[in-house]
Amino acid sequence: MNQGKYVFAQLTELLPQRVFDRMVSKHDGNKYVRHFTCWNQLMCMVFGQISGRESLRDLLVVIKAHQRKSYHLGFSKSVTLSNLAKANEKRSFLIFEQYANYLIVLARSKSNESDLGINGKVYAFDSTTIDLCLGVFWWATFRKTKPE
Repeated sequence: MNQGKYVFAQLTELLPQRVFDRMVSKHDGNKYVRHFTCWNQLMCMVFGQISGRESLRDLLVVIKAHQRKSYHLGFSKSVTLSNLAKANEKRSFLIFEQYANYLIVLARSKSNESDLGINGKVYAFDSTTIDLCLGVFWWATFRKTKPE
């Protein structure tokens, strides 16, 4: 049995929380908040992004499935759909925008400036399948179970 930290906790441990807290206090993000802080909101949204959740309801289903581990994953005890939806609606996006910009600057400063010794153009191919509506894209019949 694993006795170490969860992978998600190890990833989020790398995020500078003091910088985030300064941005939250600058924008009064945790004003009138008891349990579901901006940091909890960020952890939920990062978890949803990493795990590929498609909606808040989908995200909450996964979080509720891991409710006994919520403290160790970095979530608060009171993660509910209404809390998360209200937080996303009411809290200033500037907190998260500034934090994302800070992380981008931090990542760029740590990146290697070398060009890996590659001369010329580099092409990247993405093989992701994109779902198309057969009613509009009639020629995309690679799958027979696709709804119209």
